[in-house]
Amino acid sequence: MLNIINKLIRKKKSLDKISAPLVHQISKRDEVFLLKYEKLLIGELRFNENEWEFKYSEDFKKVKDKFNHIAGFSNLNKVYRNQELWPFFQSRIPGLKQPAVKEILEIEHIDSTNKFELLKRFGKESINNPYELEFV
Repeated sequence: MLNIINKLIRKKKSLDKISAPLVHQISKRDEVFLLKYEKLLIGELRFNENEWEFKYSEDFKKVKDKFNHIAGFSNLNKVYRNQELWPFFQSRIPGLKQPAVKEILEIEHIDSTNKFELLKRFGKESINNPYELEFV
C-alpha cells in the first residue's frame, strides 16, 4: 500500500514539472452528448458557451408510451434551455471531495467548476439511472 502511495506521489511530482497548457477549454461550437437507453436514442444534451439545451429524439417520441419521461423534462416537444446543468445530468458527476476524484481532476487538469468538463469526464454512466451519456 505504501509503495502505491509513493508511486502516486512521484508521478504527481513528475507531472508538476511538465508545463503543459490546459486542454480543457470550452469552444464556441456546440458540444453534444447523446442520452441513450440500450440502443434507443432518448435525446440530445448540448452545451454552447454558457447555455445547456436538451431535447428528446424523434426515435424516443415514437415509443414514448413504453418509457417514462425524464424527471424535469415532461414535454416531449419542448427544447429545454438553461444556464445551469439540470439535476438529472448533474447527478452523474461524482462528489468532488472524494480523493480518487480529486486526483483525476488534478492529473487531467480538469477545472472542478467546469460542469461541461466534469460531465464529459465522469458522466457516461450513473448509478442513479440506466441511461448512458455519450459525448460525441
